[in-house]
Amino acid sequence: MGLVPKAPQFIGPGAVDVELEVNDDRVSVHVPPHRTLLDTLRETLGLTGAKRVCDEGTCGACTVLLDGEPVYACMTLAVACAGRAVETVEGLGTEGALHPVQEAFIEHDAFQCGFCTPGQIMSCVGLLRHNPSPTAEDVLRAVSGNLCRCGAYPNIVTAALSAAKKQARR
Repeated sequence: MGLVPKAPQFIGPGAVDVELEVNDDRVSVHVPPHRTLLDTLRETLGLTGAKRVCDEGTCGACTVLLDGEPVYACMTLAVACAGRAVETVEGLGTEGALHPVQEAFIEHDAFQCGFCTPGQIMSCVGLLRHNPSPTAEDVLRAVSGNLCRCGAYPNIVTAALSAAKKQARR
């Protein structure tokens, strides 16, 4: 006799408590099952770095790291993040010190209007954590899901490569 598969756990339709780690802090939020991670971050937790633009997973302005992997927060349910680590652009730097990717974006003018910048930065941070010595093609692939309407891509690639070199020296 084989193992009997465990029945899936259903939640809802009412709000539920969800515990997650956001920028290294344990938080508990009370959210309905259909609430997105983006809405939870912005409206419940006051972390407005991830931007709502398309709200359909095509622009990348809402990119955050979930267990170290870039995800669109507008397409991720908050309940799916229970017990997981979420990192937003607000969690990158420390008091008085920017993250190397943030520094490189400033040094290399890797933004124009700045609206896509948090998502671009999070995608680059995710890349550099998995691949500390990327090529320009690696960077382009990493930010391919992040739309920059201003066309700052050449500077974004330069900034990511520069940040990789800075991190290698640290």
